[in-house]
Amino acid sequence: MKANIINIGNSQGIIIPSTLLKKLNLSFKSSVQLEVENGSIVIKPAPRQGWAEAALEMHAAGDACSWG
Repeated sequence: MKANIINIGNSQGIIIPSTLLKKLNLSFKSSVQLEVENGSIVIKPAPRQGWAEAALEMHAAGDACSWG
C-alpha cells in the first residue's frame, strides 16, 4: 500500500488507511511505537493499551480477582 508524506502543522506525517488500523485493532488516539529497522519505519501497537479501562470495568462489574 502506498502513502505520501504530508505536512501536519510544523511536522510531517502519513495518513494510515482505516483498513490497516482495523487489522491491528487501532483507532484514533491509539498509542503506537515507532522503530527504524533495516532502513524501514516500523509502526507497532503499544503494549497494554486499554488495560486500565478494562480493570475499572471489571471492578465495577464485580469481576476483579483477589489473590491470597
